[in-house]
Amino acid sequence: MNWVKVLSKQELMGADFIRMVKADGKKICLIKHENKFYATQNTCPHAGGILSGGWCKNGYLICPVHRYGYNLTTGRGAEGQGDYIDVYPLEERADGLYIGLKESIWKKWFS
Repeated sequence: MNWVKVLSKQELMGADFIRMVKADGKKICLIKHENKFYATQNTCPHAGGILSGGWCKNGYLICPVHRYGYNLTTGRGAEGQGDYIDVYPLEERADGLYIGLKESIWKKWFS
C-alpha cells in the first residue's frame, strides 16, 4: 500500500467539506462529514458526475447530476441502484491525513 499525504495537520481542523484532491496523480473525492473523514473515487459510475461537487445526506455521498447516493463507508449505492464507488483507507498521523492507494505492479518494476 502506498500512503500519500492529502491534508496537513492544520487542515484537519475546521468545518465539514467535500473536495477533490490529487493523490499520486489520481483524483480523489475527500470528505469530512460529521467530523469523520472519507475518501472515494471522484467520478460517479452512473452518469460521470463529479462527486466532489455533491453533498452528504444520511451517511451517503450524493451525486450532483442524478442524485444517486453512495454509502460513505462501504461505497455501495443506495437500495435499487445496483452500483458502487471505490472507497480508500485513510490514516490520521501526527503531521496530517494520509490516503492508502494500491501500488501498481508496473510502477514497482519501473520506478
